Parts: sequence; C-alpha cells; structure tokens
Amino acid sequence: MKILLFGITKDIIGSSVLDITNFTNTQKTVGDLHSYLQKTYPDLKKLSSLAIAVNSTYAEHNKILKDTDEVALIPPVSGG
Repeated sequence: MKILLFGITKDIIGSSVLDITNFTNTQKTVGDLHSYLQKTYPDLKKLSSLAIAVNSTYAEHNKILKDTDEVALIPPVSGG
C-alpha cells in the first residue's frame, strides 16, 4: 500500500511516500492503519487532527483497506 504524506506528516516520517507491504493481509480498516502509524511514528499523536484519504476520497475509520489502495495523510492546515 502506498501512503502519500503531506505537510508535517512528511517531516515526521521523513519521506513524501511510505510504502507498507502486507499491512492488509488480514482485513484492516483506516482506523487500524491510523493506530499502526501512531505506534510506529509516535510524533503523529501530537497532531490536533489527521485526515486520511483513500483513493482521493476522505475516508471514515471503518473503511476497509486493500493493498492496491492509495492512501494520503492530510495534517491540519494553518493559513494566513
């Protein structure tokens, strides 16, 4: 599964793309992925929010993931 990273998530993980293989061997959800990423990269827990998109559509935590999905982590955005 390819995960695209933007903003602060790219800084925390150290890359603009993260490739996770075999994450979805068993049925996994967006919520499972979110928990896995927070355990693997604890600084993600510091974000006030984190949206997750699957195949260019914002996804709820109960959405089932497939190995072929393209996932994007979208951190909170500030502007001015």
